[in-house]
Amino acid sequence: MSALTATVDAPPAGPARPAYRVTGRRVLSSEWAKLWSLRSTWITLGLGLLFLVAFGLIAASRYTSEIGSGHMDRDFAASTAVSLSLFGVNFAQLALGVLGVLVTAGEYSTGMIRSTLAAVPRRLPVLWSKAAVFGLVALVVGVLGAFVAFGLGSGIVSGTPAAMSLTHAGVVRSLLGAGLYLGLVGVIGTALGALLRSVAGGISVLVAALMLIPGLVSLLPSSWQDDISPYLPSNAGESMFALTHDATSLSPTAGLLVFLAWTALALSGAAYRLVRSDV
Repeated sequence: MSALTATVDAPPAGPARPAYRVTGRRVLSSEWAKLWSLRSTWITLGLGLLFLVAFGLIAASRYTSEIGSGHMDRDFAASTAVSLSLFGVNFAQLALGVLGVLVTAGEYSTGMIRSTLAAVPRRLPVLWSKAAVFGLVALVVGVLGAFVAFGLGSGIVSGTPAAMSLTHAGVVRSLLGAGLYLGLVGVIGTALGALLRSVAGGISVLVAALMLIPGLVSLLPSSWQDDISPYLPSNAGESMFALTHDATSLSPTAGLLVFLAWTALALSGAAYRLVRSDV
């Protein structure tokens, strides 16, 4: 009796698939690519830069025209080339802050956050990378816009009492402070988007914190205003790039520390919810 044995050749082993590790550099690179792949990024950054420069030039032109007419508005009487050039910061902060909210909350609205966190299971590197990437972009836009606005605005007010140059004490510090403030506003917007997971909710809280709450505080008794107002996010941020200070405002260093504390608070809340709750 004979037995037949069949031998089955094993298929040739293919090349081993390379193992990819999730590293901080790769997460940063991914967030950088996602940021610049959106059309809204280019549009909103352009608007932020336009607001910063255009409103600074408008303020400088108005100051020059009122100086020539002899009827100076009290709000412009003590203006300097720096304060006039940075007049558009309040408008630019809205554009950059809103884009920061969109960077994170936009992924929740589209559902893309599930793919992002599946690729980065530890979660927190995603938040740090988004905040770092957009914060750096907003910082560059803010610094660039501040120096461009001052360069053009100082030419408009040349020969007036507001005229200043970069060599004047505190000018460079004020311009860099304005850029840093806008960069941190972008980080706060990113944190609010991750915390609230809603574009509308993040934008509402951002606008309330930067614009509405200071107005409400002004309704309080004067003694309360003096104790509360300097520590509000917008007022602390303004002291970072103000050229002069009085008894009711913080110094540039103190303003920076207070604003960093607000930024850290927003990031801490976003990190807590990202780790503790599902997407």
